[in-house]
Amino acid sequence: MTTEQLHPSPDSPPQQHSSHDPHDLPGPHGSYNPRSPHDPHGSPHGGDHLLFLAEALRTFHDTGALAPSGPALVNALVVPALSRPNRPISVLEVGAGTGVVTRRLAQVLRPGDRLHVVEANPRFADRLREDPALAARRPGVGLRLSACRVEELPEAAAGPEGGGGPEDGGGSERYDVIVSGLPFTNFEPALVRNILDLYLRLLTPGGELTYFGYLGTTTARTLTSGPRRSARHRAVVRLLRRFEATYGLGERTVWRNLPPARAHLLRAPGPYA
Repeated sequence: MTTEQLHPSPDSPPQQHSSHDPHDLPGPHGSYNPRSPHDPHGSPHGGDHLLFLAEALRTFHDTGALAPSGPALVNALVVPALSRPNRPISVLEVGAGTGVVTRRLAQVLRPGDRLHVVEANPRFADRLREDPALAARRPGVGLRLSACRVEELPEAAAGPEGGGGPEDGGGSERYDVIVSGLPFTNFEPALVRNILDLYLRLLTPGGELTYFGYLGTTTARTLTSGPRRSARHRAVVRLLRRFEATYGLGERTVWRNLPPARAHLLRAPGPYA
């Protein structure tokens, strides 16, 4: 496992961050409607889509898509970082890929905030290390990259009770926000259950989690896969629906994505400080 601090460029100008807006909050009737501001940075690498496609074809089980998330889906996923308390926050992004969500988070976070990015694919991790938009983030925003799976983090190994501090590799690191880009329906149900339980352990009381799934995957899996894979897929979907029924705040269907996706917003038990 490789964990490293990514330091901002001292010559980079401060970036603007989005202020709180009531439309960023969960809306009634189980939906939420974040704003979709234009990201002035976009992708700093013209080859992001080509790299993503190459890695998807090479390791589709772990990548789970053929292209990075589009702007509308990205903005749906970063809602909790916009609807935030008036204090520094800590954010964990899991499965960053080529960094489309990472760059948006780096844009909206404020001095004193911390962003911990976890990416297991070494080629994606290398791209994140070289990303000029991340290097040019607002001074005072801490950024750490862990090139590993989320279940390999020291915080995960520490178990529910934690122990030690984040600065000495202990397990007491907790996060106000977790943004997950993992392709859950590609995994075995037991692994998905373990990851969801880990997210709940890593969140502060009242902390929020976002993740997404593509529309129509159950039908596609049934038509293109054998009975065993179809049954595994349906089992993961049932597990996710139960998790959302217990902790969910709302969901948003993003039609302007390839393919269309549904973003889910969930909250850990307990009062949010």
